[in-house]
Amino acid sequence: MKRVVVVSNRVGLPNSADSAGGLVTGVRAAMRGRSGLWFGWSGKVATPAGDTHELVRADGIDYATVDLDDAAHRDFYLGFANGTLWPLCHFRLGLIEYAREQADAYEAANERFARILMPLLRPDDLVWVHDYHLIPLARALRRLGSRHRIGFFLHIPLPPPRALAILPNHRELFSSLLDYDLVGFQTDEDTDAFRAYCRGALGRLVRPDGTVMGPHRRTASGAFPIGIDAAAQQRMAADGANRATTRRLVDSLAGRRLIIGVDRLDYSKGLANRFTAFGRLLATRPQWRSRVTFLQIAAPSRIEIGRYREARRELERLAGKINGRHAEFDWQPIRYLNRGYRPAALAGFFRAAHVGLVTPLRDGMNLVAKEYVASQDPADPGVLVLSPFAGAAAELDRALIANPFDIDGVADALHRALLMPAEERRERWAALHATIARNGAERWQEAFIAALDAAAAPLPFAFAAAAP
Repeated sequence: MKRVVVVSNRVGLPNSADSAGGLVTGVRAAMRGRSGLWFGWSGKVATPAGDTHELVRADGIDYATVDLDDAAHRDFYLGFANGTLWPLCHFRLGLIEYAREQADAYEAANERFARILMPLLRPDDLVWVHDYHLIPLARALRRLGSRHRIGFFLHIPLPPPRALAILPNHRELFSSLLDYDLVGFQTDEDTDAFRAYCRGALGRLVRPDGTVMGPHRRTASGAFPIGIDAAAQQRMAADGANRATTRRLVDSLAGRRLIIGVDRLDYSKGLANRFTAFGRLLATRPQWRSRVTFLQIAAPSRIEIGRYREARRELERLAGKINGRHAEFDWQPIRYLNRGYRPAALAGFFRAAHVGLVTPLRDGMNLVAKEYVASQDPADPGVLVLSPFAGAAAELDRALIANPFDIDGVADALHRALLMPAEERRERWAALHATIARNGAERWQEAFIAALDAAAAPLPFAFAAAAP
């Protein structure tokens, strides 16, 4: 069996308490039970960083990590990756900050990763690169002589070509995707945006099967929706129901119903809209006052970036305003926790919650939606309220779909979820769970790796650009 080498900015190191982010969650589940190498940033900032790596081995997987220096952390990670590409891909065009030196730092960081990774590769490795931090990594590896099968998977959304064209260096950056043998996305919508960009902005021929004829190779493309290990999540939730933390939560509710949201603290998650919608529910349907509690867990994220500090302050303001207006001496409507929790604790919280509220303004997939469903008690499941702008909505159509920009619509969905009869809850849950169990992490990994292994060899000559 060929070795799979996973490359990502974030590495799910063994025994790490980090539970935030679909990439780490999905890749961890996909790598479970198989050997391979996982390469990426250590999470440490050190000066000088140097072209060295640290190696750890656990459960058959080698973890190779590298540090970033202060300049790379500022300009590559906080700057171009998260100050430029993140808002661009999440349709927040007014938040884009572009600086040429940061774009150069992004390219330089990818070149450095390639230099350190190249000696670690074996001739028959399949290399699987993940997410927006590493778009040009294949081009950097090819320049160093790599002839490996290299695939790329984008965990976040891809906007349409007219939005991508806002980026000053868009052609240089996104043309580097054609140095991969396979490019994968969360949804058909994202895949269509990539193919349209290749036809229009890059002038490349796109075959009916989605293969893009690049200058040096044929690049396959397709949708590979990321999944979770539903059975493992359900076992963890059943065990979590008896954990002391879950019992404390349930006892503190004093018989009230629980709505839960779990996210990284990010402006793309729609948390301010979510708080406002819950406040609207209490204002327009007073029967729920003192009968329902909303628990929002928002793990800190990228606090070095001003937009994220502003988002935290806004949530604190909204929570205080809503609690000040509706709270009773023995009831606080919103419990807002700006901290992370281990997966086992979250699974127990999910199982205790009557409603899972997952309403991002835009998201690649959002595995919290799938984790919430998998955590439910089949005999008495909760209800998932889901944004149509999460990639998960393409699969989980039996959730209650609510547009996060429609505050009254989300309040209506919460009211309906809280009143939903047990028979309907069980019917919806069964359909959702069947989809999640069928499209799990192992299937995602197997489908992508099989497609990468079958990808066409490099072209024997430079293929000229062709009109659509």
